Amino acid sequence: MKIKKIKINNYRLLKNFEIDLEKELSLIIGKNNSGKTSFLSILDKFIGSKASSNPFSYDDFNINFQKKLKEIVDSGNTDSLYNDKATILGISLKIFIEYYEDDDLSSIDKVMIDLDPSNNVVLLVFEYLILEDKLKKLIIDFKEYEKKEQEKHKNSEKEESETKVYNDKKNIFCNFMKKNHKHYFTISKKSTSCEAYSFKENYDYYIDLKKENISLDKIINLKIIQANRNVSNNDSDKSLSTLSSKYYEKKEEKDNTSEEIQKFKETLSKTDEHLDTVYNDLFDNVIKKVKHFGGIKKGDTNIKIISSLQHKELLKGNTTVMYDHTDEHSLPEYYNGLGYMNLISMIFEIEIILSEFRKENETPSDINLLFIEEPEAHTHPQMQYVFIKNIKNILQKASNGDDGIKFDLQTIITTHSSHITAESDFEDIKYFYNKNKNEVIAKNLRDLEKEYEKEGKEQNYKFLKQYLTLHRAELFFADKAIFIEGDTERILLPAMMKKIDQEDKKIDEEDGIIPLVSQNISIVEVGAYSQIFEKFIDFIGIKSLIITDIDSAKKVSREKEGKLIEEKEKCRVNEAHLTTNTSLKFFINKDFNDLKNLKFENKVLKKENNKWVQNDDGYVLIIYQISEKNSVNSEYHARSFEDSFFHINRQFIIDNKDNFNSLKNIKYFDDDKNDSYDLAEKCIDKKPSFAIEILLNSKTDTNKNEFINWKIPAYIKEGLKWLKIN
Repeated sequence: MKIKKIKINNYRLLKNFEIDLEKELSLIIGKNNSGKTSFLSILDKFIGSKASSNPFSYDDFNINFQKKLKEIVDSGNTDSLYNDKATILGISLKIFIEYYEDDDLSSIDKVMIDLDPSNNVVLLVFEYLILEDKLKKLIIDFKEYEKKEQEKHKNSEKEESETKVYNDKKNIFCNFMKKNHKHYFTISKKSTSCEAYSFKENYDYYIDLKKENISLDKIINLKIIQANRNVSNNDSDKSLSTLSSKYYEKKEEKDNTSEEIQKFKETLSKTDEHLDTVYNDLFDNVIKKVKHFGGIKKGDTNIKIISSLQHKELLKGNTTVMYDHTDEHSLPEYYNGLGYMNLISMIFEIEIILSEFRKENETPSDINLLFIEEPEAHTHPQMQYVFIKNIKNILQKASNGDDGIKFDLQTIITTHSSHITAESDFEDIKYFYNKNKNEVIAKNLRDLEKEYEKEGKEQNYKFLKQYLTLHRAELFFADKAIFIEGDTERILLPAMMKKIDQEDKKIDEEDGIIPLVSQNISIVEVGAYSQIFEKFIDFIGIKSLIITDIDSAKKVSREKEGKLIEEKEKCRVNEAHLTTNTSLKFFINKDFNDLKNLKFENKVLKKENNKWVQNDDGYVLIIYQISEKNSVNSEYHARSFEDSFFHINRQFIIDNKDNFNSLKNIKYFDDDKNDSYDLAEKCIDKKPSFAIEILLNSKTDTNKNEFINWKIPAYIKEGLKWLKIN
C-alpha cells in the first residue's frame, strides 16, 4: 500500500498543486520559498501531530483565494458557488492511496466506497472550508463590522494621515478574517472514490470520517524530522544524550526480555545493593537524629535510605554521548562540530521513529510516512553525500523487517543541497517551481525523461543526467543560468559581470536592480551542445542566457582521390553564407544572412507547442557575435569570442604584449594588415591561459573599479544586461 499522489488547493503557495510520490523515497528540491515547507506544514496540520486541533491561520490561505473570498463577500452573491461538489471554498488536501492484492485491507476497508475489484485507489479528502450557511453569515457579519469601522475612520480622518486611513480601509477585511476565520471555516475529513488510472474524483458518494468517528491512525502514520533540530554545541546541551534515553525506551518496549536489557537491569540491581551499604554510612548522622524524636510506637521514626535506580530515569540525565578524539581520549558530544551532531541526531531520531512505526505490540499502520526536512543543516558536502548514500539502505532494511517486523514505509526528503541532489536517484526527484508570485507547481524528473524518449533522444537524456549529477546539480537551485561554450567564457564571465555592475551602479541603485554578482546565477559549460539542455531549460523554467559563436563558414569544392567534393570551411563573417553552429540551427534556424542581421529582441525565445519561438516575454536569450565599432570607429562582425575581443581590445594586447605568454606571433598585432580574424586564427595558443592573462593584465582605478583597461564584446554585454533584469 502506498500514497500515489497528493493534491493541494489554496494553501499558501500551493494553489493548484499536485505531486506524485515514489514507492520508497521522494526527494523534493527547489529554491527558497518554493513551497517545500508549506507541503510539510499542510500534511502535519491534517494528518500529523497538529491534526487534533484547528491549527490554521488566515495567512495559510493562498493570496488569490483571499482576494476571491473578499470579492464574494463584497458582492454578497452566493448563487451557484456550491453547485459543483468538487469545488470547495477553502483549503484542501487530497491523498490518493493505492493498494494491492497482498495488502491487509482490514483498516482501509472502513473508508472504501468503490467495491469494484479493478479499482484499487482510495481517496482521502481533508478540507478547511466555509459552508454555504456560514458564508451567508460571514457576509452579514462583515457588513456590520465594516460599517462600524467606517464610522471610526470618519471620526479619525482629520487626525490621521490619508495613507494610514487608506491602508486601514484596504486591510479591513483581512484584519477581520485574521481574528474571526475560525467562526466560519471548519475542518472536514472524508473518503470518496476516484478512477484508478486517471485519478478522476467522484463526489457523488462519500464517507464523513468525523461523523462516523473513523480514525486514520491505522491507515497513515506521519512522523517528521524538522529542519530546526535540537542540536547545538553549548556545553550545557546534551541533546544527543536525551535521544539515547528515548532510543532505550523504544528498545525496551520492543523486547524487555532481551539479553542486553536484562543485563542492564541486573547491573542496576547489584548497584542498588552496594549503594544501600554506602548510604547507611553516608546518612548515619541524620538518621540517628530522626530516631531521637521518637514516635507513638517503637520503630515509627526508624528510617533507612536505600538505592532505587530506575533504568529509564537513569539514562535521561545521566548518560553522556562521547566521541573518540584519540586512542586514549574521548570528548563529550558538545565538543563535536554541529555537522556531526546533526548527522548523529538524525540517525538517533530515525531509529526512534522506525521503532514507533513498527508498533512492537500491535499491527503497524498501513502506510508509514517519514518526512525529513533539510538533512544538510550544518553539514559539509562530504557528510551530505554520506547521508543520502546510506539513508535509503537503512530505511529499506527497516521496512523489510530486518528488525523483526515488516511495514510499508514511504520517505519524503526536502533539500536545498546540490550535493544531496547529485548523489540521489534522478527518478526520485520532485522539482518545486514557482510558476508565478502566488503559485508553485511540482515536476517529476521522470516526466523529463519521457520528453526525451518521445523524440528518440534517450542518449541525450542519459548525458544530461550524468552531467547534472556529476557537475552541475546546483542548476536546480539557481534563479538564472548562463550556458557557455568553453574555458575562455568560464574564466572571464565573473569579471565581465562585475564590470557591468560597476558601469551600471548608479542606475541600478536608482531602479533597485540587484548586481549580477549578487544574483543566484549558475554558469554551465556545455560546449556547442546547448540544444541537448533545451528540454531541461524549459523544465526548470529559469531565465537562461546562451552564449555561443556565429561560427561562419562557406562551401568550397576540393578534389579528393580524383573526385570533386564539397566541404564546409570556416571563414570571415562577410565571406560566409552558412553557420556550422548546431545550437543556432536548433534555436533560431534562419538562413545565414537573417542570422547575422537578427535584431536583439528576435533572439529572446519561449517554448510554445514544442518549438522555440520569438517572444518578448521569453525566458531564454541566445546571443552570438554582432557587428560593432572599435575605438578607431572601424565596424566589423567577428566570428568567435577571441575575434571579437581582439577587434575592440587590440591596443590593450599591444600595451601588455610582453605579459601575454599564451599568445604566439605577438608581433602580428603591430601589423594593421592583420585583422582580428587573422589574429584569432594565428595568435591564440592556449585559450584558458589567454583568458587568465586578460585578468592578470587588468587595471583598477582610484575608485576601486576593476578591469578598466579592456572592453566587453557588445553581444555579451547586451546579453548580461538582459539577464540582470528580472
